[in-house]
Amino acid sequence: MSVSPAPVLYESHCHTPLCKHAVGDPEEYCEHALRRGLRGIIFTCHAPLPNGWSADVRMSDAEFDTYVAMVDRAREAYAGRLDVRLGLESDFVPGLEPWLEKLHRRVPLHHVLGSVHYQIRFYRDQYFKGDVFAYQQTYYDHLAASAESGLFDTLAHPDLVKNESPIDWHFPRIQPFIERALDRIAATGVAMELNTSGLLKALPEMNPGPLQLRLMRERGIPVVLGADAHRPERVGDHYATALRLLQDAGYQDVSLFLDRHRYAVPITQALASLR
Repeated sequence: MSVSPAPVLYESHCHTPLCKHAVGDPEEYCEHALRRGLRGIIFTCHAPLPNGWSADVRMSDAEFDTYVAMVDRAREAYAGRLDVRLGLESDFVPGLEPWLEKLHRRVPLHHVLGSVHYQIRFYRDQYFKGDVFAYQQTYYDHLAASAESGLFDTLAHPDLVKNESPIDWHFPRIQPFIERALDRIAATGVAMELNTSGLLKALPEMNPGPLQLRLMRERGIPVVLGADAHRPERVGDHYATALRLLQDAGYQDVSLFLDRHRYAVPITQALASLR
């Protein structure tokens, strides 16, 4: 009788109802993590921002302690069965660094995702001037600056801006700007995410797509998997496909963060562990 390989992977990007566009209690996400054959789950709900910015898609500052308590409750409920950890997904905008530094020190975190959300109103009002190609360039410049800030472990969905206008996404045209940003990111040692939720977006491919993934591999940039789950059944979604994409790009390992330290897992071992 064969023995199933031990679980090794984590869901490293998932949310709670506090962000106002996710559903399901943390315990429901945990249950699906077990069904997928995951070792653990790291909640990374959308962090609060000052001045009420984009309050409709994130927890408020007053709800931060509630978020911590929700994850603590799930950790206790699943002790001995699933490793439940606390993280954050924090928006990067130039000038916001002092706010984020204080926020990330409030409680011990295991994984901090840095996101440039081009679609958020307060960001768009500052940086979109009607030129989509210029906006794409700004996005990648800010993505690199977020890595250089030292605030984040992993850069989330790092080609998200292609969904601004898929018809205007021409990879050869933007590639020199991507390569310039990736050179800066590689110099920092910060990881980047392969986010499976891209399959559900306007341009239906993972974030990043295979061409950018190869450029990341050429520079030795580590990759963390995340489903960006906003509902429980999406935990660990399409992980096997994502791991094979990594292999196609030349990766042999996939990474994860615990206690904000990076660990590498062989892709062959990760694939064998999934259910």
